[in-house]
Amino acid sequence: MGETFGAEFLVRWLEATAGAVDREADRLTELDSAIGDADHGANLKRGFAAVTELLAKELPATPGAVLVAAGRQLISTVGGASGPLYGTLLRRTGKALGEDAYVGRERLAEAFAAGVAAVSQLGGAQVGDKTMLDALVPAVEALRSSFGAARAAAEEGALATVPLQARKGRASYLGERSIGHQDPGATSSALLFAELDGTARAEGVS
Repeated sequence: MGETFGAEFLVRWLEATAGAVDREADRLTELDSAIGDADHGANLKRGFAAVTELLAKELPATPGAVLVAAGRQLISTVGGASGPLYGTLLRRTGKALGEDAYVGRERLAEAFAAGVAAVSQLGGAQVGDKTMLDALVPAVEALRSSFGAARAAAEEGALATVPLQARKGRASYLGERSIGHQDPGATSSALLFAELDGTARAEGVS
């Protein structure tokens, strides 16, 4: 497929992500039950199912339009913090991609950086606060090198939240009791990049 990809690639990525979230929903909820509201898996499952349903009705014309549509759908269908945060990530990334019909991995990385910055601003969090940013920030930086590197960086970032004390979000109310638990948002963020890598491998995108 070459170095660039169009709207269909991102639709397949989001479909794969919805499948992964569906499979991992119970685990995500279990992680969230320890330090959150015990609804992370169920909320994301509902949200990404709605995204795939929306995209199946009409394919947006550009990669940016796919992500903007997906982000809006997440914001409108997912409760709690995860809907606005993931919705903002995808919508802002889509807007940063602009109107181009085809984009490459490095361009996607630049756009994701804008999306991650919007998430950080919305939630007031930074790397080290035991949030989804602990997976997103290293993943987006590594995406400049390869899809596989982004996947590994996200997974490492999620695991690195275990010894951290939460400083933002519901988990921060627990203080030191949040230590020893993997952050559910960082875990679901790692799923996104695992499926992005899988989609790229399946379609020969580098």
